[in-house]
Amino acid sequence: MNLKCVIIDDEPLAIKVIENHISQIKELQIAAVFNNAIDSMEYLREHMPDLLFLDVNMPIIDGFSFLDSLDEKPMVIITSAHAEHAAKGFDQEVLDYLVKPISLPRFIKAVNKALAKVKEQPKRDTVNDHIFVKVDKKKMKKIYLDEIILVESLKDYIKIITPKGNHIVHKTLSAFTEELSSDRFIRIHRSHTVSMDKIDALEGNSVEIGGKRYVIGRSYLDDVKAKILNQSIIGTGNKAGLSDDE
Repeated sequence: MNLKCVIIDDEPLAIKVIENHISQIKELQIAAVFNNAIDSMEYLREHMPDLLFLDVNMPIIDGFSFLDSLDEKPMVIITSAHAEHAAKGFDQEVLDYLVKPISLPRFIKAVNKALAKVKEQPKRDTVNDHIFVKVDKKKMKKIYLDEIILVESLKDYIKIITPKGNHIVHKTLSAFTEELSSDRFIRIHRSHTVSMDKIDALEGNSVEIGGKRYVIGRSYLDDVKAKILNQSIIGTGNKAGLSDDE
């Protein structure tokens, strides 16, 4: 298990400490580092990390306001010099709140929460061809995988689209995609994961499903085209131009 991590902190020394701590834990991998939240926005739109280490007091926009602005949130560990913000952090469902200076044992304790949460995420049963999703507080709905056309991100929720109707589920697109078979489903954009056998055509930087076109995000383009073509979903008579346009 390798968790991709992003660090956002305006203090170089604090960044160095977190980087050093991460280097001590084999399950963690640094994906990107930013010294303010604004600079991270474009990256996070296309590359959702597994774990975000986020400072609170930063220029331009503070950590909590930045967190509120995200359509889709990874697991978050707050890193701050101010203990008084802890209650607000947990109100926003962060995994943990680390007060600087951060010791390695305390850091490991916080990371263990992230690792435990990942292990708790249900995986698809390889024997059964369906999943159960919680559609309200008391109801679990069975959805057959071969009926899923695509899954759309709605901030902290997703919309699962099937021929029989749509289902709104309180879960991020990243978390739900991880539960699906990578042989059958592929994320094409920060807003969409699609069933590969429902793709009717691939042209340039988009796929066609049921007469509608869905843009492939720039960072997903190469992987999507390689996987679709390797699966032989697209016949030789269809267009599969390698456009650089998004």
